[in-house]
Amino acid sequence: MAGHSHWAGIKHKKGRVDKERSKIFSKLSREITVSAKLGDKDPNMNPRLRTAIQSAKQANMPKDNIQRAINKSEISGDKNYENLRYEGFGPFNTALIIETLTDNKNRSASSIRTILQKNGGRLGETGSTAHMFYNCGILHIEKDKISEEEAFEVAASSGAKDCSNIKNYREIVTEKTDFYKIKTAIEEKIGTFAYSGIEWRALNYLNLDKEKSKKMIDLLSALDELEDVQNIFTNVNLNN
Repeated sequence: MAGHSHWAGIKHKKGRVDKERSKIFSKLSREITVSAKLGDKDPNMNPRLRTAIQSAKQANMPKDNIQRAINKSEISGDKNYENLRYEGFGPFNTALIIETLTDNKNRSASSIRTILQKNGGRLGETGSTAHMFYNCGILHIEKDKISEEEAFEVAASSGAKDCSNIKNYREIVTEKTDFYKIKTAIEEKIGTFAYSGIEWRALNYLNLDKEKSKKMIDLLSALDELEDVQNIFTNVNLNN
């Protein structure tokens, strides 16, 4: 993969993790609460909840916070959260997919539209940018936990779409519809993952110069400040 389109995957390199710790925890807690509310409270019986808890642990969220988020699912009946996707364009005609978990879609749309307009972008119609990406499951396993041969073998036997080496990880790509099934199957063999999630991967990446990249990062940072925004994907190579 030439680049990485998932803002959550690279923003820590910009020195934002400590500063944004409470905001990150808040977003992870919301996903845990909603996952527990929509399914079983036992993560072993609820793949979405299990993935949410694993993401929280990877972000070093304390166990007490995780349990509180699960317990909150029993008393948050007054709020109905929806997973909504917004598509739009950033500066320099870059493409964006913004995933939200919100109890007020009008607020989400208005906030996202305002930030895009302030940063030289615009909100698009449904389908305006999705065709520039493919929706897939991503699993990262540390190289010291599994050999290249074993990774390819486990990927092939579980029905994964692709397997490759990326820096310190073996990356396994799945179809979105097979993600939880394949994740569970591989989990039984290797234990935990360094990272797992459903992403929108750009079909083609754009490379921007330093000045344009800074403007793009400013936009992504502003969007990430929004409480409703869970994930942001772009077709810009943010590893530059």
